[in-house]
Order: sequence, then C-alpha cells, then structure tokens
Amino acid sequence: MNIETFQDFCLALPGVTEEFPFGEETLVYKVCGKVFVLSHIDTFETMNLKADPEDVTERQERYSGVHPAYHMNKKHWITVETNGDVSTKLLLEWIKGSYDLVVSKLPQKDKAALQAKNPKSK
Repeated sequence: MNIETFQDFCLALPGVTEEFPFGEETLVYKVCGKVFVLSHIDTFETMNLKADPEDVTERQERYSGVHPAYHMNKKHWITVETNGDVSTKLLLEWIKGSYDLVVSKLPQKDKAALQAKNPKSK
C-alpha cells in the first residue's frame, strides 16, 4: 500500500479529519475527535489500527507483518507493516473496521451527525 491510497481511503470515510497532534511526522486520522489509525507520514512503513481484542491476537498469530502496537494499548491496537504479508485489500478492510469500531463507541448524537453526513450508511 502507498501513502496516497491510505490518505484517500481514510479521508473518504464520513466525518474523518486528518491531523498531526503528535508532531509533524505522525499522520493521524480521527472520526469525531477519536483516533482510528495513525502512521509515520514520511516513511509509511507501518500503521497502528484499532481492533477487537480477539482480532488483535488472531492477526498477530496469522501474519508476520502484524505486531503489538507501538505506544498504544496492546489489547486493542496493532501495528501493521504496510508492505508486509497483509494485502492492500485486507489493510483497507482493517482500516474500515478500525473506523467502524471507533464509531460504534461514539455517543448517539455523534453517530446521528455522521448518519446525516452519509445517509447511504446503515
């Protein structure tokens, strides 16, 4: 996966903002102020994604390019190599899954606002 595909995909999700809260090197995507994925903007060798704890364990066992998340809660986050054994298609699915997981935990008013921005979603 390349950085342009990553950025385009993330920004196409409803309510997403692109930010640099940890300095100019760390690209962070948030939905309603909550982080769902982040990566180093210059090297783009890995990304951190949120996942269900069961998925965290399964992904680490199944893929050599998936590791405990650096500087994150290792129960809920993974670090994935962008050019490892995880395909671009699967990475995009995991990014969307991370987004959906964060959205599912949002207050009802934020979910309603996202729904209003994207009436096609469920």
